[in-house]
Parts: sequence; C-alpha cells; structure tokens
Amino acid sequence: MARVIWIVLDSVGMGALPDAERFGDVGANTIAHTWEYNGGLNIPNMLRLGLGNIDGMTALPVTENPIGAYARAGERSDGKDTTVGHWEMTGVISEKAFPTYPDGFPKEIIDAFIERTCVPGVLGNCVASGTEIIKRFGAENERTGMPIVYTSADSVFQIAVNVEKYPLERLYGMCGAAREILRGEHEVARVIARPFIGQDGNYTRTADRRDYAVLPPEYNLLNRLKEQGFDVAAVGKIEDIFAGSGITEAVHTKSNMHGVDETLSLMKEDINGIIFTNLVEFDSSWGHRRDAAGYGNGLEEFDARLPEIMGAMKPDDILIINADHGCDPTFKGTDHTREYVPVLVYGQPIVPGSFGTRNSFADIGQSIAEYIGAKPIANGESFMGIIGRKSL
Repeated sequence: MARVIWIVLDSVGMGALPDAERFGDVGANTIAHTWEYNGGLNIPNMLRLGLGNIDGMTALPVTENPIGAYARAGERSDGKDTTVGHWEMTGVISEKAFPTYPDGFPKEIIDAFIERTCVPGVLGNCVASGTEIIKRFGAENERTGMPIVYTSADSVFQIAVNVEKYPLERLYGMCGAAREILRGEHEVARVIARPFIGQDGNYTRTADRRDYAVLPPEYNLLNRLKEQGFDVAAVGKIEDIFAGSGITEAVHTKSNMHGVDETLSLMKEDINGIIFTNLVEFDSSWGHRRDAAGYGNGLEEFDARLPEIMGAMKPDDILIINADHGCDPTFKGTDHTREYVPVLVYGQPIVPGSFGTRNSFADIGQSIAEYIGAKPIANGESFMGIIGRKSL
C-alpha cells in the first residue's frame, strides 16, 4: 500500500523568487538568513536528506552522499500566503491574488460586521502585528466588549478577543459571520480567530486559533483523492486551509511538536493515501514576530524528531517535506516573503539526488497522485519518474 507522509514547514522558504521585486521581497532568504543569524544550526537530518544541496541554496553545507531526493519549487500563483501556497501544492493555480487592505477594511464591511454580530463596535481596523495589537487594545477589549479587528499584508480578516472575558464560541461565531459577509470583491482568503488571555497589558495568544478559509476549487488533489476512495488525514491547520473540503480525518494541534506527535500516531494507522501535516509555529511564532533565534530553535527541534518519523515509515511509504512560502525572520516588516521553497523526498522507493528547480508547487501534488495510483490532477508535472526506484 503506497502512502505519503507530507509535512509542510510553514514559511520555511529558501531565497527570493525572480518576481520578488513585485512583492517588495528582493533579498529575502528564510533558511539562509536564519542559519547565518544563529551561526549555523544543528539540523543534521535535513542536511542528510540534501537540504544544503538544493539548487540555489546558500549558507548551508553540502552533503556528499545525501539519502534523499531534493529540489526547490517556485510559485506560479499570484500571492505569497498560506492559502495560495497550499492550494497550489494540490494543483490549484491562483491567477488573481486575494484582496488585501493596507488601509483597513471599508466602512460597509465593518458596519455589516457590527450589525451581524451585535457588537458595540470594533477596535483597530488596521494593519498590525498580532502580538502588538493585543498589547495596544487588549485592555479596551476587556472594558468595552469590542472585538479587535485587524489585517496584514496577507488577505486576512483577523478577530482577537480576550477569552477570559469573552466566550471562545462567541469569537468563533463572529468569525463565521465575517466569513459570510466577506464575499465577492471582498472575499479574503481567510478569516482568523485570534483568542488571547491575560490582563493589565500582559497578554498571550492561545492555541485555539481557528481559520475560516475560502472553499477551494473542486478540482484540487484532496477532493480527487477522497472521491477515489483514498484517505486524506489532516494534521494542524490543513483542515482549516481547505475549509474541510477533501478531508477524511482531521486533528488540530497546539504546536509543531504536537503536530509531529499526531503525525506519528496516524502513521500507526492503516491509512491508504496521505497524512498531510502543517507545522505552523515557524510562521506564527517566529517568522511574523521576526524571532530568528526562535526560528532556528524550531528548525532544530523538528530535525531532532525526523529520525522518529523516518523510523516509523513502512517500506512503501515516502516522506515529502516542503514549505508554502517564506517568512524571513531577519527581513523588513512582519509579513510573508515571496520565496522558492525546498522540497525533500525520502523513502525506500526513492533514488537520492537532485530533481532540479520545479516551476510550480503543483508538481508536488501531481507526484503524490502518481505515486499512490490516483488519477492525475489539473496542474503540475510529476517528478516521480526522475526519483522513483520502481515503475509506478
């Protein structure tokens, strides 16, 4: 039974794409700059897989005899966020970027949100860092009951409330209402619940975040696999990114290491298809907060768990590790960066070595479809013919 363990290291990019100037991201390089900032990283397992050998990789050492296949992939979609990145991996090319709101949301959207949710008003309505905006408005949220609404350079409508004062289910209900309001020209990629706790300016975001994503086009890999009777087990925010579409089993997680634990647990089950995991802390805890030391530590923590994952693989399993965009913790601002992403593939059926530079993240999804014996998806070129040991 062919099976794929697919792990997305959220935001672990590896160098600016040729069109990065259009996004203001010339010079970004998440992996290399994190390595340099920390004076190197203890990530021997990813290096053994070939991470340092990938075309265009800088700073990281080359491994003489890598045990994995490796490449970098460029993004064809118009964007640099989680939604378009993950959608493209599954064969959906987003030709038009989702709308963004550098000056905050228009009055008609905010008025409709207030009316629909019966709140006394909103706080913020601006572009902001999630940790900074709760410091700024947390006390007022407690005092007035007004939710904090904010966005970023990405296509998101984020709502933050102190859940020690405001029920979590009420926050989720407000997010559901916002998702229904944000349609047509204002259809943002995601509405995100951002619960926090604390008092007197000492606030902490909780692990109860929830994403309300736009429903992806029907022709994506996950829907196709489910239709054909394959299992699609989602770990972390995968279910949220795809709005539940194409998922057969899902578990949400509180941290990267919790995500690894749940992945390992699912690997013990008789899953015929894919285990699709997103490890979000690289992005949410360290990338956006421009914490290069924390980012480096996160990479080391994941690398230390790789032997467990590899050791739990069955003979026909393959492991794919890639990213969905960049979020260089040493770069200007606090937002994602338009970068190539690394792609590492490991398993007994895989021939180690380079498979070059891929033109689209969709090549990953197409390769997965071919490997497990599913029908081809709409976009992408499979690389299994290059790295597979056997006829697939």
